[in-house]
This record gives sequence, C-alpha cells and structure tokens, in this order.
Amino acid sequence: MTETEQLVTALPRPETIVDPYPLYQRLRRHTPAWGYRDYPPGTVPDADEPVTAWVLMKYAEVVAAARDHDTFSSRDPLQESSSAPTLMLVNHDNPEHDRLRGIVALAFSRKRILALEEWLNGIVGEMLVALPGGECEAVGTITSVIPARAMLRLFGLPDADAERCRRWATAFMLSAALSPAEREASNRELAAYFADKVGAAAAARAAGAPPADGLIAALLDAEQDGERLSLEEVIRFCVTLIVAGAETTTFLLANLLHYLATLPGMFDTLAADRGLLERFIDEALRHGGPPQRLFRIATRDVEVGDKHIAAGDWVALFFAAANHDPAVFPDPARFDLDRPNLRQQLSFGYGLHHCLGFALARLEARAMLNAVLDRYAAVTLGPTPPRRQRASLLTCGFDSLHLVFTPRAA
Repeated sequence: MTETEQLVTALPRPETIVDPYPLYQRLRRHTPAWGYRDYPPGTVPDADEPVTAWVLMKYAEVVAAARDHDTFSSRDPLQESSSAPTLMLVNHDNPEHDRLRGIVALAFSRKRILALEEWLNGIVGEMLVALPGGECEAVGTITSVIPARAMLRLFGLPDADAERCRRWATAFMLSAALSPAEREASNRELAAYFADKVGAAAAARAAGAPPADGLIAALLDAEQDGERLSLEEVIRFCVTLIVAGAETTTFLLANLLHYLATLPGMFDTLAADRGLLERFIDEALRHGGPPQRLFRIATRDVEVGDKHIAAGDWVALFFAAANHDPAVFPDPARFDLDRPNLRQQLSFGYGLHHCLGFALARLEARAMLNAVLDRYAAVTLGPTPPRRQRASLLTCGFDSLHLVFTPRAA
C-alpha cells in the first residue's frame, strides 16, 4: 500500500477524528487522492453503504470545486434513499436551490435572527448563574443548550424540547455511536416531530387562526414570485436547521471555551478588548472549526490537478484541511488573531451553499463569550480530561469538556 493509500485509509479512524490536522498536513500534498470511504450525514452506518470518494484538501482545489456547482453536484442519492429525512438546500442544485433559498430567506431573515439577541443574552446569563461551583461539564450545561434553545425559540416551539432536539441532531450528524436501529428510530422521531408541529401550524392557519409568531409560521407564509414552500419543504428546512445548526454550533461553542481555557493570555486579551471577539471567532473557525468535509458528486469528467475525476465519482471537499493550507494561512497550526485574511476561512462553506445560519451561530457565540468574560476572571480546564468526539469525521469537537469558571472578585 502506498503512503497516499495508507493516509486515505486512516481518515475515518477514531484516532484521526480526534485530531485530524496532522494527517491532513501529510495527505494534502497528495490530493486529489482516491479511496476515502465514509458516510454522508443522515445515512445510517452499518445499514447504508459508505461511499468511496476522491479527497480534495488544498485550499485552491476545495474553493474551485465548491464554486463549480454545475460540475460538483450537491445531490446525494444515498441520503435520499436512506431512512433519514432529506435535507433542504444542502442537497439541492440550481435552479431548485436558488428558488428554495429565495423563499426561505424571506422568513429566515437577519432581522428575525437579531431579534433573538436580548433574549439570548438573558438565557446565557441565567445558565451561568446556575452553574455549580468548581468543575463543570460545559457541553451538557452550556454549549449544547444554547443552540437547541435558540433554534426552538426561533421556530416558536417550547424550550422543554431542547434536549430531544439535541439528541436527534447528534444522531443524524453521526456524532454519536449508535446502533443502526437506534439511529433509524431517532431519525424517524425527528421527522415525525416536525411533521406534527408544521402540520398543526398549517391547520391552524387554514382554520383562520391569528398568525402565529415564529419561523414555522413565517416559512408557511413566505412567498416569492407567487411560489410558496410545500409542507414537506417546510418540514425539511426545520430538520435541516436543527441537525446542522444545533450540532455544529454546539461544537463551535465548546471549541471557543476550550481556546479560552488553554491559549495563554487569550482570556485577558479578550476581556480587555471586546472588539477582538469577531477575530477570535473567525480564527477559532479556521483553526478548529467543527465542519470537516462535505460530499459532492461529479456530473461530468473533470481534471483536478493531475487527476482525472470521472462523471459519477464522489468527491469529499475537506474545508477544514483547506483552512490549514499553509499556502493561504502561513503556520496554520498557530492560533493567530492578527491574520490578515481570517474571513477567508471556509468553515461556513463557500459559494452557493454558504451557510444560511452563519449569523445565528455568530450571535450565539458572541452572547456566550460576552457573558463568560463579564462574569468570570478566568476559565481553566478541570481535573477531568476533555473527551473529543470519535464517531464521525463529519465534525470535530468535544463530547465533554470539564472547566472551572473563576468568579470575578466582588
């Protein structure tokens, strides 16, 4: 087996998932490389078959492929035939993608997201007040709770469902080690939950009930050029927001807290200058952004570098590896707030499928960071070692993160 084959074979192994960047560094110079076997989100490992794909890791080749959506299709026939609900927008090409995104954007607006800010600042403050003294497990008490509650607030659904939504998202995004039967049951529960909520909202609307508040009602009402979303499309968009937004943002928030706890001087730097928070979030996304890769399918024969990719071949775009390409980000393993090109990081995607929820993720990150910096004098790792997610290379982050929050002197 060649070095390239050995590296590609090692990609989905748990030891790589925990810290993939050293392997990315070794493999990047060999890409495009064939033979990566793994699962798209929403499929069921050991029930569905993994795909075999080309690997793209250089920044230039990842950006070029993400930009060329005519050649590299987002349609995912494996996920479409799986027991999981098919995602909205993520698995669509143009012209259908732009039609759907145009209607969705009317409801999922920046104004609607920013309207959450005061409420979000309040609930994050309440979470911190409720933290026990001493060591605290931050994923279960903070970073998984904020995104799930924010999503449900956005939908107009009860806070009490936050934990269920978090579990469904983790199962769908393959971040939990579950049996095929457990994962399929979770996916069915997720789809049934939103089918029920959307169906009830649509029935109330048809019966002439006063307009409800929340994103579900807004999605049902959104209209562009005489077109509306079908009930199925509204359900699928709700599922997409929960599985992509809640799961990815949970890992992002935990990563931010880990950086605060482990980067020398970073807590004090940000406490002294809140104007650096956006740069801190961007560099955290570049340095250790949760999303690692997305699959595409070649619609025609195409040359990438010195390799021939045939029509029908699967292609894995490793955005996280591109974020560590030294040709674009010198000394990529160093966390550096002064990088001049931080906004070139690709963790929110690129081109047609740039993440629609990026503004909400940033809002949640700012709310958490400001609340922590306001209330505490320091954040440090607790005695219990952090445990990283080991189930899927789709995302990179912490299953558990034990921290000690030191209060400011009265």
